[in-house]
Amino acid sequence: MVDRITVEVARYRPEKEAEPSFQAYEVPCRKDWVILDGLNHIKDHLDGTLSYRWSCRMGVCGSCGMTVNGEPKLTCATFLADYAPGPLRVEPLRNFPIIRDVIVDIDDFMQKLSAVKPWLIRDAEKPLAEGEYRQTPAQLDEYKQFSMCINCMLCYSACPVYGLDPEFIGPAAIALAQRYNLDSRDQGARQRDEVLSKHEGIWSCTFVGECTKVCPKHVDPAGAIQRYKLSSAMGSVKDFLMPWRGK
Repeated sequence: MVDRITVEVARYRPEKEAEPSFQAYEVPCRKDWVILDGLNHIKDHLDGTLSYRWSCRMGVCGSCGMTVNGEPKLTCATFLADYAPGPLRVEPLRNFPIIRDVIVDIDDFMQKLSAVKPWLIRDAEKPLAEGEYRQTPAQLDEYKQFSMCINCMLCYSACPVYGLDPEFIGPAAIALAQRYNLDSRDQGARQRDEVLSKHEGIWSCTFVGECTKVCPKHVDPAGAIQRYKLSSAMGSVKDFLMPWRGK
């Protein structure tokens, strides 16, 4: 096993450069080091001007997503040694505007996420004295997989539809909407349907499946989208045959 590896990091400082370029650094290639450790080594010992996002280093916050040798990855969960002897290339997530170095602008994602109302919606709350809203294990299993999303945006970087059509609401937002639609405590499915059933919603997805392939938490956004397509189509048929349903 090699003891050092070359990491080529995308650099873009808008006040200095018109376009991104790459800068190479030699970092230790230790068996237990992830790519984020390598970037921290660069920041702490080689070049303090390097800019990137990270927080928990435990695959929970989702903030350290970057493009690693052409693939969207969480840099806190991807080992340097897997790319030895190198070189290893680290770039910003694709399909997002670059702010600086490997930091991207996530405003569009945040707007799309809030548009699907990823929280529990109730027509009316019962009094606290009546106790909590209980669920069976089977009811929890209905949506648990989709609740594992950490908003890392790797699926948006991998999605060819989002790359071609930025209006597409995107895999993670739809998967999280489905997480609440399938929750037995929620009553907001029709509100979300107003957003998800538009052209830029579920029907823009061509089921390439790259979103599911790159998801570090095995959420299966592609499966969530196809499942919602089916339920949306069935709901439209029922509304046509029984128009009083929505009243």
